[in-house]
Amino acid sequence: MTRTDHMTRREALATGAAVGLAALTAPALAGADDTPWIDAHSHIWPPETDKFPLAAGQTKKDLNPPSFTDDELMAIARPEGVGRVVLIQHSVYHLFDNSYLIDAVRRHPQRFRIQGMIDDHQPHAGAAMKKLLPQGVTGFRITPFVRKQQDQAKWLETSGMIEMWKTGAETRQAMCLLINASDLPATDAMCERHPDTPVVIDHFARIGVDGQFHEDDLKALCRLARHKHASVKISAYYALGQKKPPHLELIPMIKRLYDTFGPQRLMWASDSPYQIQGVNNYKASISLARDRLDFVSAEDRQWLLRKTAEKVFFYT
Repeated sequence: MTRTDHMTRREALATGAAVGLAALTAPALAGADDTPWIDAHSHIWPPETDKFPLAAGQTKKDLNPPSFTDDELMAIARPEGVGRVVLIQHSVYHLFDNSYLIDAVRRHPQRFRIQGMIDDHQPHAGAAMKKLLPQGVTGFRITPFVRKQQDQAKWLETSGMIEMWKTGAETRQAMCLLINASDLPATDAMCERHPDTPVVIDHFARIGVDGQFHEDDLKALCRLARHKHASVKISAYYALGQKKPPHLELIPMIKRLYDTFGPQRLMWASDSPYQIQGVNNYKASISLARDRLDFVSAEDRQWLLRKTAEKVFFYT
């Protein structure tokens, strides 16, 4: 396949996805002056477990909180200027059933995009990805944490996973990794093998989850910056460092990534509803990126809070 053929195929797939969503668009939502920001990572789930069944082993009593719908999310996001959100498939509650998130996009096609999940152990992973693209699924959560312990060491090496990375290079659907820092070398190798695949590292690769920001881990994360399609979500502050507002101890790590990746490959995200539990809150999360990073320009802030997520996820 020539480079020209590859790009033509990719463009055709993106065009098809755009057509699938075009009839449902509402342009005013995307550019609303009072809600310009994008939350690049939030979960939602409904209380109706009959209409949207839970994964095996889960019951309605396991939902915490019992309800966190898209309307409930936007009720806390809009006051902070957030008008659009990347919705993340919840592997615990719904595993590979993306139907509730797809329903949210159907109802609000300009407001939401989806980071979905498919089972790479099932055949035809690439076809499954392409089928989901017109429904607003522009990225996929991939993680070793949904695998049995004995399968986690080589989780990136399954034939289905390799097919997913190859397909992402065609469709622009990002591989979004929920990983620990120990998974970064294997991720780096995959980026090397699939240089045209968009890659997003969720939650700083969980660096700081033990309260410490280990230099070797930061170097491994920064090493990914040499891959031009690799981005990082600066997110999940409730789980990192001191795990409480105002989250100022995360600023040196953000500065390190800013200097390495640049603002055009970093995106702020809340990871709600977990960011709004206990002593943590939504305002503290967005405030860190919006108000407290004195080393970023006004244009840089546009990238951190909107334009990077828009480029990676809202391209249809």
